[in-house]
Amino acid sequence: MRDENCIFCRIAAGEIPSKTIYEDERFRVILDLGPVTRGHALILPKEHYRNIYELPEDAAGDVMKLAKRMTVQMTQKLHCDGFNLLQNNEEVAGQSVFHFHMHLIPRYRDDGQVISGKAGSVSGEELEEIKDIITG
Repeated sequence: MRDENCIFCRIAAGEIPSKTIYEDERFRVILDLGPVTRGHALILPKEHYRNIYELPEDAAGDVMKLAKRMTVQMTQKLHCDGFNLLQNNEEVAGQSVFHFHMHLIPRYRDDGQVISGKAGSVSGEELEEIKDIITG
């Protein structure tokens, strides 16, 4: 299903021009218009899913398989030194377009980008409590 008001649905369907670097019946991979590094791309499902919570498990697995293939190809062609795979869910986590998408971000030595979280600390008791909440 598509959402006619979703810009990523329209891009994935080819209604809005993009710099497509891969396409099949289920996905389109495009270069990001606001790249954080050279070659920054997005994997877009052609079906509309708001985020990972709505994405079917088989599609999630296929996204990761495609991400693997694309990172290998992009590393060979762009000669980058590493890769970040980034996927945000909901506004608080940085999602700004509410159509599931995965960022493929080539990394280059000295590219100036910092894509990481700030490490915190936690007690053993708190870890046990959280484990019990999640698994209980």
